[in-house]
Amino acid sequence: MHSSEKAGHTFLASLGKTRLRPGGIEATEWLLSQVRLTPETKVLEIACNMGTTSIALAQRFGCTVFAVDMDKKALDAARQNVAAAGLEDKIHISEANASKLPFSDESFDIVINEAMLTMYVDKAKVKLAGEYYRVLKRGGHLLTHDIMYTGSELQESRHAQLEQVVKSNVSPMTKPGWEQLFLHCGFHKVYSQYGKMSLMSPGGLIKDEGGLRALKIIYNGLRTRANRQRFIAMFRFFRRNSRRLNYIVCCSQK
Repeated sequence: MHSSEKAGHTFLASLGKTRLRPGGIEATEWLLSQVRLTPETKVLEIACNMGTTSIALAQRFGCTVFAVDMDKKALDAARQNVAAAGLEDKIHISEANASKLPFSDESFDIVINEAMLTMYVDKAKVKLAGEYYRVLKRGGHLLTHDIMYTGSELQESRHAQLEQVVKSNVSPMTKPGWEQLFLHCGFHKVYSQYGKMSLMSPGGLIKDEGGLRALKIIYNGLRTRANRQRFIAMFRFFRRNSRRLNYIVCCSQK
């Protein structure tokens, strides 16, 4: 597939970006600070992509992680990364549909799902969140990381531009909208944090990837004409709409 046609996260991954979340490592760290992770914790990561978060969880906390995705290429990369980290006994990777998870009720202490629910219409979000609720144990936590409208929805023309630059359906919600989604699905407490998206900002790139890798990503983004057009379009769109689009992270307890 030509780089100009890849989904936004796939395009950025092809440039060397390993953290593909709206709020970057800072937002993910907030999520992890809301729960207690130990070697006894059983975690499900949905839409694990290349396994970056799963590997960090196993390395830092020693917990067992089941990591699922629908993207075969991403899963291949995740398996390679897990093997390179020597964590095949801690991280179990498989292909699975998030709307019909192949796990029993109340199987996990933690379910983590970053940068995925935004890509679904609201009715589908409810179905997915309900499935996450099903596989969580009583008292367990759902950790989500998505895109948030700071006010009203984008004008139709701007929303079309958003879908054009990321090459995916995108349906963010407001802070109350995200919180009500999880409460509607049965979660009894929802804690949230939000802030400026760091996915494409120079400072965010450095914080997420380190200086050398950030430079490499920018170089790869500008190296060819096709990459350059796509990279600059994404950068400009998110910069121009930084006051309208934020990241949001939610910790919802069952």
